[in-house]
Amino acid sequence: MTGADLLLLALGAVAVGAGVLVVSTQHLVRAGLYLVVCLGALAGDYLVLTAELVAWVQVLIYVGAVVVLLLFAVMLTRAPIGASDDLDRPGWPAALIGGGSGLGLAVLLVDAFRWSRVELPTAGTADRLGEQVFRSWVLPFEVLSVLLLAALVGAIVLSRPDIGRPGPVRSATPATGDEGGRA
Repeated sequence: MTGADLLLLALGAVAVGAGVLVVSTQHLVRAGLYLVVCLGALAGDYLVLTAELVAWVQVLIYVGAVVVLLLFAVMLTRAPIGASDDLDRPGWPAALIGGGSGLGLAVLLVDAFRWSRVELPTAGTADRLGEQVFRSWVLPFEVLSVLLLAALVGAIVLSRPDIGRPGPVRSATPATGDEGGRA
């Protein structure tokens, strides 16, 4: 095993450990922060695999945008920040389903490839990747940005109870009498 293999395994273990903490914690904000650690470890895996552009996209988009949006949504909707009784559920059904899914995927991959070696295509360049992103994938990225903006506006509207509710009814005639001590 090379040093790169050991680093890849260590970062993978950090990502899996943080992922387990994301789904097992009862604190919503801590879950968001564990998600940052998990996504950061995945970005480290991409760096070890010499996919620097994908690693920086992972950091900028997922860690920098999605997690910040999640934390803002939690704070703006006044969700409980501490431990929540709603999140205290038995974990064995999820562990059973997750373990079964993981085992099924492992069996599927072993059966599909039979431990054969697969030749990798030539490495791409940032120019080719940029051309693909800005030619073929512009519309999905723009739709996603509008969706995230709508989610943020929705969180702001939900956090403000005075928006959309009728205010006190005011009379159309001015009030009679003394206003502020003036005659």
